[in-house]
Amino acid sequence: MSYGAGPRRKLDVYGPRRRDDTPLPVVVFFYGGAWNSGSRTHYGFAARALAAMGYMVVVPDYRLVPEIEYPAFLKDCAAAVAWVSDHIAAYGGDPGRLVLAGHSAGAYNAACLALDPRWLGPELRNAIVGLIGLSGPYDFYPFDGPISQRVFGKADNPRQTQPINHVGPDAVPMLLVSGGRDRLVLPRNSVNLSAALQAFGVPATLRLYPRLGHAGILFCLSLPLRWMAPVLKDCRAFLAEVTNPGMGPGDPTAPEHRAAAARQ
Repeated sequence: MSYGAGPRRKLDVYGPRRRDDTPLPVVVFFYGGAWNSGSRTHYGFAARALAAMGYMVVVPDYRLVPEIEYPAFLKDCAAAVAWVSDHIAAYGGDPGRLVLAGHSAGAYNAACLALDPRWLGPELRNAIVGLIGLSGPYDFYPFDGPISQRVFGKADNPRQTQPINHVGPDAVPMLLVSGGRDRLVLPRNSVNLSAALQAFGVPATLRLYPRLGHAGILFCLSLPLRWMAPVLKDCRAFLAEVTNPGMGPGDPTAPEHRAAAARQ
């Protein structure tokens, strides 16, 4: 489906095959790739893992550097969330229960949309009930690496590019997961954001897995690699808590759920 003009403004919708007419909470998942690479078609494994737990899952593409510059990719991500709000009910999703999620650069995108009011209007922000950030960069100014310098170095106000600088008491609960061997996005990004949220009394769940690297956190969502760390179980518990307290979906490791997710 298209949420805007051009080949990079498309998205895929996933959902569990076995469901009734009850509208399901929605996870909007933004993939990473240093803001200069990536395709939604490569992340079906993550979408199916989340959908099998009883959620509608949307994976958008967005325009990349150097075709565009910051903050155009955030505007694309915001447009994708607006599409979800307007259309997901037709697929069985509940537009009033949105969770933003992402890995690496995608986690940055999700955090910006959730924390910085420049990107989503009040109604859309109120529909967001939580955020899952996997190996995300949230606190990396001053820019000291080639990727951050290239993408954010020309920003008019570089401090405003940092999700951590937009934390306030109205922030949504977050699950922040990072690997101790991550040398691309240091774990301190998740540690610092978690501390900033907690300082405002916002629930923040921090999970650090010392043996995992940057990509390993994401790959733990895939069926063959779930043994590496309970990242999927972390997501399951968090999603159940923020979308429907006390009434979370069934065990994602059960065979009937593993086979349930279908690309729409």
